Amino acid sequence: MKRLLLIAPLALAACSQSEPEPKPTPTPTVAQPRTLAAANLDLESLGAKIVGPQGPEVETVLSAGNREIGKMVSFVACPAETLECKPGEMPEGTIYTYVHQVTLAEQDEPEAEPSEGPEVVESPPTLFRMTQKAHGFNAAVGYSVAQALEALGGEDAISITSDDGRLIWRVVEGDGWKPGTTLTFWWQSTLPPAGPADAYLLEVDGNQALAKGPFPAEEDGRNAAQGD
Repeated sequence: MKRLLLIAPLALAACSQSEPEPKPTPTPTVAQPRTLAAANLDLESLGAKIVGPQGPEVETVLSAGNREIGKMVSFVACPAETLECKPGEMPEGTIYTYVHQVTLAEQDEPEAEPSEGPEVVESPPTLFRMTQKAHGFNAAVGYSVAQALEALGGEDAISITSDDGRLIWRVVEGDGWKPGTTLTFWWQSTLPPAGPADAYLLEVDGNQALAKGPFPAEEDGRNAAQGD
């Protein structure tokens, strides 16, 4: 009987050592916004524009509530020296440049706000962004430096990030976007536009306005062009 009592604890210890320890549950990594290098817009590097049912450019009014806060004119161009930009006839590997010219509406000068004291609040962000992932994005992106200097007071006043595949142009310096001035944003994709889509958003002075512009489909729509 004494022998059995001595063996039992040893058997229990052996069983406990043979049981595998539970594996830790992996925690998914959340992708953080990634800062992108901005390049100046060089119109001379662009070729012919895609001509769709609305012509070579797509125009949209940017409205917040019942008030117009600006306008956007967009187009998509093939590489330089392309005389006709027809996606269905372009060679494989063609890069398409998406260009968006956003002009703020003219408005009365706002009343001066205090710069010190408890009444000061943080200014709302000023940005132009995508509401969908930039399909086919080839990491080439930027804006017009000359226009940034005129509209914002600084050539480096815009920071560009990619947040879960959506591109964001954010005003980070300068004196604020002057009413009536234009900023041109651009990016490149290996995919042609599938048609205008509500894929862009302008946020300025606390107002948000959806913008319709040319945007590529997720799949390679080589025969697609700007449509209604």
